[in-house]
Amino acid sequence: MDDAGKQFLAADLWLIGCCVVYLLWWVLAFRPTNPVTGFRSGWLLIPASVAGVVAVVLAIRVGAGAPAKASLIDSKLLVVLGIVAYVVLAVGTWLAFRRPVTTELILIVGWAVLALYEVDKLWGTQLLGRRGAIILVVLVLVVLAICLVCYTVYYRLSALPGLIVGAVPLTLGAIVMAIMAVAIARSKTG
Repeated sequence: MDDAGKQFLAADLWLIGCCVVYLLWWVLAFRPTNPVTGFRSGWLLIPASVAGVVAVVLAIRVGAGAPAKASLIDSKLLVVLGIVAYVVLAVGTWLAFRRPVTTELILIVGWAVLALYEVDKLWGTQLLGRRGAIILVVLVLVVLAICLVCYTVYYRLSALPGLIVGAVPLTLGAIVMAIMAVAIARSKTG
């Protein structure tokens, strides 16, 4: 496995770890009976945040330094589109559904931008073929849509359905990153 493949794989594993620890906090803090509140569960957000930041920094660094032969989308344009999507979704979900804007929206949109960035770089460095890249782009966009539905309906749900719906984005995000990690590990050049 070449260096870029190893670093993208490491970034994916860090992000999976972030999702798992965040999910553990979510289940403990928001379970309908006997929630573990305050710092008794909140401390889990510290390692989740550290793992998330490490994943993002690692993915951006390896992507910026990897010799890409091609690109699906310009990285700067992807960031701009992510910012525009966040603003439109924040305003749109507030106006249409009176959904309070919370941190989860920026995490969902940021995850999608990072995942698409990684797919672009994996394809550009030939760690992924065209078919694999297209499949992953479609997968990321489908998961993004599911996560946005969960985000939008969360405050309309009672405790148990809310707990489950709130866990869906973290679970799906971890699964997508695991699929990317497997794709890298199976890559002939990765």
